[in-house]
Amino acid sequence: MNELSDRDASRSPLISPAELAASGDLPRPSTHTDAELAALMRLLTPPKSRIETVAVGRSRDAASCAAADAFAIAWTARGGKVLAIVDWPESAASWLRPATRLTAGLPDAWVVAAAPLGFAQLARRLRHSTDWDPSRTYAFASLGDSRLPALTGPDTLHGLRGATADGGTWEVRRGWVTTYDTAGSTS
Repeated sequence: MNELSDRDASRSPLISPAELAASGDLPRPSTHTDAELAALMRLLTPPKSRIETVAVGRSRDAASCAAADAFAIAWTARGGKVLAIVDWPESAASWLRPATRLTAGLPDAWVVAAAPLGFAQLARRLRHSTDWDPSRTYAFASLGDSRLPALTGPDTLHGLRGATADGGTWEVRRGWVTTYDTAGSTS
């Protein structure tokens, strides 16, 4: 489990209504693109990569379900193993069940196709209650929203990486989302 101060350990990881209001309207996931899926696969398979097993997390909306399924098919076709596909609703009283299911089995990496709000809630629970590591987590374009790190809290998503719809990539560092075009330049 993460090392937490006594104050953080007793604080609920649920996002407060005030934090939700401050985030504005977060977008719903769009249908993934072939370029996005290809970029995600490249992130997971650099030279000398040791990533073989993954756990896939997804929201229950149609776009996230389709993206997660497309990833699972592509990953197993290249010889990888999907340990679990875990879904969650956009709002829940507790996020512990999906968090523990997603981290069970000790995957080499996590892949997420989700709406920002539900994933923000889950990410807070993952950091609060499991050994989840955002730097071993890869996501579809829907989570490349700059409001997501602010909503999850300091360093909750540090190291999270993902693909953009046009085949570029993005990453979260020190609370900022930086995007890179397909040539690797920042934008």
